[in-house]
This record gives sequence, structure tokens and C-alpha cells, in this order.
Amino acid sequence: MPEILQKKIPYDVSEHKKLPGMLPLAEDGWLIEDEAYAAQLAERDRLLQDSPDNVFTDAGASAEAKQEVLDEILAQLRRRPSYRVEATMVQRPDGVRVPLAGDPLLNAARLVQEDLCLHEKRGGEHVLTAAVMCFPASWTLREKIGRPLSAVHRPVEEYDADVAKRVQRLFDGIRAGRPMWRFNVLEYVRPDLFQPRSETDPRSGDEDYGRGAYIRSEHQALVRLPRTCAVLFSIHTYLIKKPAQSGT
Repeated sequence: MPEILQKKIPYDVSEHKKLPGMLPLAEDGWLIEDEAYAAQLAERDRLLQDSPDNVFTDAGASAEAKQEVLDEILAQLRRRPSYRVEATMVQRPDGVRVPLAGDPLLNAARLVQEDLCLHEKRGGEHVLTAAVMCFPASWTLREKIGRPLSAVHRPVEEYDADVAKRVQRLFDGIRAGRPMWRFNVLEYVRPDLFQPRSETDPRSGDEDYGRGAYIRSEHQALVRLPRTCAVLFSIHTYLIKKPAQSGT
């Protein structure tokens, strides 16, 4: 499979902040269209066709919240000349026509580069109720779906009880029309966008994660849906070759 790479990461990865490390974002800044659009969307379509159970899961999400995700995305795409939005179909910038019949969250994910994770408040915590996650960075959707935030981030070392409380307060406080974002920075041996890893797999020794020739960064955004008050966690994946060291 050919490498799917961007030319650069459009922010300074050396300024990576610890969790939660959120920053304000422009209202439409969570949907990013870059030079890897066509290749990433083709890979997402392939994964949804070949391995749907591994990349799309619903654990009882409300139909209204999933529809609102699609509605919010369509509202933005109507303002972008690279898309043609019709009542029953959207033509993407790569020319692919996506019918709008069927699951609205799945339809939404076939239109944009971002993976889409829907969180709804259940009791005291937000729960991951549905997601299209085609480009996981060393985790698996089947182990996270249906879990509250504190369990979704297991086994991230820095995600302790204090961070969990701060992240939940952040999810509670996010306002409609005022998304927030953060990013991470990872190294990988292989350039695959689909890199699942079970929580039980060891994270030391000779593995793909934590070293290698590729730098991967996720632009992660939190978006409050105004009608249902659900929170959408969107993930735009950047992947570049590690710059050569000077003097080598």
C-alpha cells in the first residue's frame, strides 16, 4: 500500500502540552482539508468496506445526536466550493458521490478527513456512544466503545484521576460555536494510518510505536452540538516522514 503523507504538520509539534492542554479554535476550524484528502478518504472507504466492524461501532447512540453531527458538517460543507451538497447526495472534492441514506454518522465520516467520535452524557460522565475510527493510533475501537471518558483513556500513563476530572469538566463546559483543540505527537516505524493495538499488548520492546521514521500528529477537536448537547471528538491525522538530522 502506498504511503499517505502530508508535506508538513501545520503547527509546531515542539509545543506539545500535557493533557488536557486544550486551546480555542475557530468555529469552522475543526474540519480541515489538506493535500492528503483524496488518499485518506479512499483509505477510509476501503476500511469501511473491508473491515466495517473494526472501524464503525454504535453502542446505543441517540439517532438525534448522530443526525446533528451530519447536519453540522453539511452546514460547513455548503460554504466550501470544493463540495457539491444536494438533498440526497454530496460530491466530495475528489469527485466521489456519497449518498446520504443510511447511518448519518457513517455518512458524515465519508465526507471529511476527520475520524468522528460521539460522546453523550450518561450519569456523571460522557460516554463514547458511537464512532467512525479508521485511523487509530495504537488503540482499538471495540475496547473503547460504550466506555466513559475515564475508561476510554486507559492505559494512558498521564491520564490519572486528576486529569480525568479536568477532562470531564472540559466536556461539561465546552460551548456550542466555540470548539477547542489539542494535538499529540507520536513516532511510528510503519506509515499505516490504521494502526490498532489492544490495551493488553505490551508497549515496550521491538514494536512500531514510539520510534521510527514517521511522525504522526492528531489534531483533536471538541465540538458541542447545540441541539442535543452531545460532544463530538474529531481527529484529523497528519503523517510525515521524520526530517533528516542535520549533519547526516
